[in-house]
Amino acid sequence: MIYQSLEACLLDLERQGELLRIKEEVDPNLEMAAIHLRVHALGGPALLFENVKGCRFRAASNIYGTLKRSEFIFRKTLPVIKRFVSLRQNPIKAIRHPLKNASLIIPGWKAIPKKNTHPLNGFSPIEISNLPLIKHWPNDGGAFITLPQVYTEAPNGSGIMKANMGMYRIQLNGNSYENNKEIGLHYQIHRGIGVHQAMWNEKRVPMPVSVFVGGPPAHAVAAVMPLPEGMSEALFAGMLAGRRFRYGYHQGHCISADADFIVTGEVFPDENKPEGPFGDHLGYYSLTHPFPVMRVKQVWAKENAIWPFTVVGRPPQEDTSFGALIHEMTGEAIQQEMPGLKAVHAVDAAGVHPLLLAIGSERYTPYSPSAQPAEILTLANRILGTGQLSLSKFLFITAADNSQSLSVHDTRDFLIHILERFNPKRDLHFQTCTSIDTLDYSGTGLNTGSKLILAAYGPKLRDLATELPEVLKNTGKMIMPGVAAVKLNEWKDYPSTIKEMSEWSNNLSQSFDELAGVPLIIITDDVDFTVATLNNFLWIAFTRTNPSHDIFGVNAQTQFKHWGCNGPVIFDARKKSHHAPELILNPDMEKRVDALFEKGKSLYSLKNLS
Repeated sequence: MIYQSLEACLLDLERQGELLRIKEEVDPNLEMAAIHLRVHALGGPALLFENVKGCRFRAASNIYGTLKRSEFIFRKTLPVIKRFVSLRQNPIKAIRHPLKNASLIIPGWKAIPKKNTHPLNGFSPIEISNLPLIKHWPNDGGAFITLPQVYTEAPNGSGIMKANMGMYRIQLNGNSYENNKEIGLHYQIHRGIGVHQAMWNEKRVPMPVSVFVGGPPAHAVAAVMPLPEGMSEALFAGMLAGRRFRYGYHQGHCISADADFIVTGEVFPDENKPEGPFGDHLGYYSLTHPFPVMRVKQVWAKENAIWPFTVVGRPPQEDTSFGALIHEMTGEAIQQEMPGLKAVHAVDAAGVHPLLLAIGSERYTPYSPSAQPAEILTLANRILGTGQLSLSKFLFITAADNSQSLSVHDTRDFLIHILERFNPKRDLHFQTCTSIDTLDYSGTGLNTGSKLILAAYGPKLRDLATELPEVLKNTGKMIMPGVAAVKLNEWKDYPSTIKEMSEWSNNLSQSFDELAGVPLIIITDDVDFTVATLNNFLWIAFTRTNPSHDIFGVNAQTQFKHWGCNGPVIFDARKKSHHAPELILNPDMEKRVDALFEKGKSLYSLKNLS
C-alpha cells in the first residue's frame, strides 16, 4: 500500500491487528517511554497515544518495532528497492536484461522529488512548547525528538538532490536553551550534516536547518539509511514510499509538504550550548557536551498531526529493527563493494558499534598449517575506513571457505571459531589515539579512544574449556566455551590497575597449562549478571572496554611495538570512573505501566504476552 501520511499507515496497521490505541491520559514525562519500552520488549504492536497530558497532539511509537511489521509497511516497494540495489552493484544486469528491468522506470520516476509552490498548505503555526515534550529516561536533560528528519543543504545552492536528510537527535528544552527559541542539535562524527556545517562555517554565515517529523513512514527510514555521500535521502524516500517526496521552500528553508510537523531555524558558526544527558542506544547515558544550538524561526503542524517517536536504550530496541530493515534492503551491498569480504555484521547486543564480526577470504597464499592472517588484515583496514563501520571499536575477522557454515549472525559460534584459532602473541592489532563513536564513553575522551582488530585464520590451536579452571574457581564462572568471567576489586584508576594486572597475570602464569582452554578472561563487577546470558556478556565486555587501556594478558610482551601474550587475553570490563551511568528504569513509572495491563485498561489485551 502507498501511504500519503503517517495516519494512513497507522490505520492500515490497525486493520491488521498491528496497532493498539492508548486511550488513558499519559504523561510525556517518562510514562510514555516506559509504556513503549514494555510493549516493545513483549514484541507488541505499534502504539497510538490518543491523550497526551498537556498536549493536543496524538503520538505514535513502536511503528517499526519488528522486522515483520516494517516489511508489511513497505510490502509494495521493498522488492523494487532490492532490485535497484542489485543493479547498482551490478549494472551489467540492466544491459543484459533491458526488458526485464524496464519495470523500474516508473518507480525511478516516483523517486524524483516533486516541488510544490505552496508546501505549507494545511499547516498552522505553533510553538515548540505545543509539541509532545517526551522525556525518555530519568536523567535526560529534557525532551527530545527521536525520529526527526534533519534537512540541510550545502551553501552552493545545489538543492534537494544534493541535500542531506539525517536522523540526528534534537533536544527541545532543558539545560540553558531559551524556551521556544532554541533547540539542541546533536550528531555523531562522520555524519553528512557535519560536512554541510563546515561549508557554512567557512563562509561565516548561519546554516539553514529544517526538521521534519512524521509524514509517510518511508521518510524516517530514508533519514536513517546509510546512503552513499552525495545521494539524496529525498530521492530514496520517494522510491521507498512509492510516492514522490513533496517539498517546497519558505523563507529560505526547505519544507516537507507531507510532514506532520516542521521546525525551521539556523545554526550559527561556533555557537554551541550544552546538550544532554540522553539515554542512548549503548545502554548508557550520553553525557552533557557542547553541541550546535539551533535558533528556531518557525514551527508548524498539520491538522490532526501525529507525533512519531521511539525510545532507545540497551539493545535490542526499535532501532534494532531499523538495522534489520536496512540489511533487508541492501542485502550484500557492502560485501560487493569490498572484494574478498563475504559477510559483516554489527552485533546489536554489544551496542552495535562496539563489536563488528566479519568473514573474509585468504587468497594471498595457499592454505597451509602455518597459514596466518594476511588478506583479512587488508580487509579489516578497509572495513574500519568505511562509513559508519569506521565507528566500530572491536573488529573480529576470520576467513572461511565455502564448505564452512560459519555465520556472522551466530555470535556464539563465531566467537568459538575465533577463540579456537587466534594466536594471542600475533593476532591482536591495536589502533591507538583514534576516533571512536561519540556515544562510547569507554575511551579517553569524547570521540577519542582505541580499536582492536582480532584476526584469526588457520587450523584450530586449542580446544576450549567448558569448565572453570581450578585457579579461577574462587572468583569466577564460565560464560561460554573458552571464556571466563572473574570478579576482582572495584576499579580505582589506571596506575592502580596496571599494578594489579601485573601481579594478577603473574599469578595466573603459574597455572599456564591449566588455562590453555580459556583464551579470554573478562573481569567484571558482577559475575552472575555477566554469565546469565550471552547478551549480558557481550554488553559488559565490549561497551566497558577501551582496547589500549583495558586489555591485558598472561605473559604479555611487546616486540618492535607489537603487543601480544602467550596466555589468556584479559578484558578489564569493570565500571570506570569516566564511564557514563547505565540506564535504569523509574520504579514509579513501571507501576503505572503495570496498571495499564489490568482489565478494562488499554494494555489488557497484551497481558498474555507479559
